[in-house]
Amino acid sequence: MSRFDVNAARAQRLEALGRTWSFDLDDETFTLPTELTRTTARALRALDDNDVDGLLRLLMGEQQFARFEQHDVTMQDIAAILEAYGKETGLGLGEG
Repeated sequence: MSRFDVNAARAQRLEALGRTWSFDLDDETFTLPTELTRTTARALRALDDNDVDGLLRLLMGEQQFARFEQHDVTMQDIAAILEAYGKETGLGLGEG
């Protein structure tokens, strides 16, 4: 029977994706994690389905989210960011 090596699989995913996924907004770059810890996943489940700010704050961290909030971003912009993020990382956040 073969054994699955979690560490090797993780290393392979991180090599393919990197540790963060980034997007540009105006003249700034923002990053989101390509993998979520169980703690982060639990915190995401605790959020209301419509808490977009909570979702972004959790993924970005407080400092980065504070910078993000300074931009005039529409809900369509956020939907496009989350769609691209989901396609590239397989996380599929923000889907209803």
